[in-house]
Amino acid sequence: MGLRDDLERYREVGEKRRQDLAEFIQYGDLGGGRENDIRIPIKIVSLPEFAYDQLDQGGVGQGDGGTPEPGDPVGQPQPQPGDGDEGEAGEEGGDHEYYEMDPQEFAEELDERLGLDLEPKGKRVETEEEGEYTDRTRTGPDSTLDVERLFKEGLKRKLATDFDEEYVRELLRVEGMTARRAFRWARENHIPVSRAWIDDAFDSIPDEERGRWSSIEEMQATVDREPLSQRIRREGIGRVPFRREDERYRYPEVVKKPQHNVVVVNIRDVSGSMREDKRELVERTFTPLDWYLTGKYDTAEFVYIAHDATAWEVEREEFFGIRSGGGTKISSAYELAAEVLEEHYPWSEWNRYVFAAGDSENSSNDTEERVIPLMEGIDANLHAYVETQPSGSAINATHAEEVERRLGDRDNVAVAYVSGPDDVTDAIYEILSTEDES
Repeated sequence: MGLRDDLERYREVGEKRRQDLAEFIQYGDLGGGRENDIRIPIKIVSLPEFAYDQLDQGGVGQGDGGTPEPGDPVGQPQPQPGDGDEGEAGEEGGDHEYYEMDPQEFAEELDERLGLDLEPKGKRVETEEEGEYTDRTRTGPDSTLDVERLFKEGLKRKLATDFDEEYVRELLRVEGMTARRAFRWARENHIPVSRAWIDDAFDSIPDEERGRWSSIEEMQATVDREPLSQRIRREGIGRVPFRREDERYRYPEVVKKPQHNVVVVNIRDVSGSMREDKRELVERTFTPLDWYLTGKYDTAEFVYIAHDATAWEVEREEFFGIRSGGGTKISSAYELAAEVLEEHYPWSEWNRYVFAAGDSENSSNDTEERVIPLMEGIDANLHAYVETQPSGSAINATHAEEVERRLGDRDNVAVAYVSGPDDVTDAIYEILSTEDES
């Protein structure tokens, strides 16, 4: 086993020891991956190597005349690669420090980890896909000719038209037999012989052989009719007659299936009360939800809305880091979400998820008078609100409780509370299990 084999073996061991999915969601670096490439740290298994003992600085020498005595230092220790901040950066990659998975694998593992099995709902949009080459047409390129079917049709024709020629020739030797009478008798006895063949065979019978049999009954009693199977074993198949009408060309079956489209509207409070620890909990909850739904649906699009007293769309890169000093009016975000969904993502064609997060602080009466009616008016697979309150509670943080009190009995509304990283997987389970049940 060479060094390369050792390296691969250690990499496999490392991947098996990757960070637990729940631990990664709660405490890992969620920003390390890309949209379709999730990078989960693994517990590194170091490769064996020789290394200098850095504690044993310097050295000793022995010899005659002018040489150092045992115990005397010799020179200064030379800097080793990797000591301090100096030196060239290494060129070796660090890919072995991460386990990479795509969103579909992430969704499958999260389903298994949390005991979920969310089945995407198909809307009216359909896509045509090429299935197996099971359909056939009379025209097409030569490469798609169904040779097997052509041979079978030719073989069936050969077997249907095959007959014992010697047996029919003996019939023509019956006394008084004519070609017309022989053809009629052959048809009555299910011998598939043509009139042209009868005429040619009748003309070829020598005169001295005509009248060999006094009657058809005598001929039948004397001459055995050879079975087709025995004749094939003796003579083989021989020539198989192919005809153009037997040609069929394979083409792929057209399969129509619902297109699983999803749009996820992520809303977060960026007002002055949303400190860094609260923003981190929003990212830790929303990012795995985005990955999960990307892995579950054929087409996934995301809308990111930030709000304080007003709301505006932002890019994902801005969504988790932005901060404002303004007040809070959550209804402004739902008003913008309703406009975006109505204009670009009709309910008849899109699965729709509306996820909002904040510290549950809202302007007076906004939740009761504006937010809840807006949530009731937006058709969605799931509405979810995540309260991020590291302190556990706040006197004026009542939004989540009001939503839960008014809409908590609906099968498409989920409310989750996150006060620290340990609560994140429970919050994700609360949200996704609500959708699973509905």
